[in-house]
Amino acid sequence: MSNVDEQDERIAKILLDTIPLDLDVEDIPEVCPESLERYFAYLKSNLKLPCFLTGIEGFTWEERYFFGYGSEAEYEKQRKTQPSYKDTFNLLSLDEEINEDYGLFVDVKRTSDNKNFTLPLADLKASDEHSNNYQLLDDYSVWFVNNR
Repeated sequence: MSNVDEQDERIAKILLDTIPLDLDVEDIPEVCPESLERYFAYLKSNLKLPCFLTGIEGFTWEERYFFGYGSEAEYEKQRKTQPSYKDTFNLLSLDEEINEDYGLFVDVKRTSDNKNFTLPLADLKASDEHSNNYQLLDDYSVWFVNNR
């Protein structure tokens, strides 16, 4: 295999029926309904529960506070009702909804107050960096972000 790293190889094995001997990053399928369905089935079969998640970076609603357009007090008030990248979530299930723009969704429960949310999976990572789930979710997020 040429011009690919281990992560590209893992992703290709999920999304391709046969792996070319001269696999290149351009061979990895783009995000589309069919590739999302395939990734969904793979994750559904391979993610192990319990799985605790946190945000990779600030969620969309948090961006204004990072750029100084809101007060810390206002931000903390919003965090009571909105999910934050700082929160820890328990993965409940993969959501059946598949969206080409946002990818796969997951149903989660925030551990601090048991509030339920549905969030884009590409915005999340496993809290335990040494778990198999961490690599599975990292591979998905990298593929989704780089192949839209």
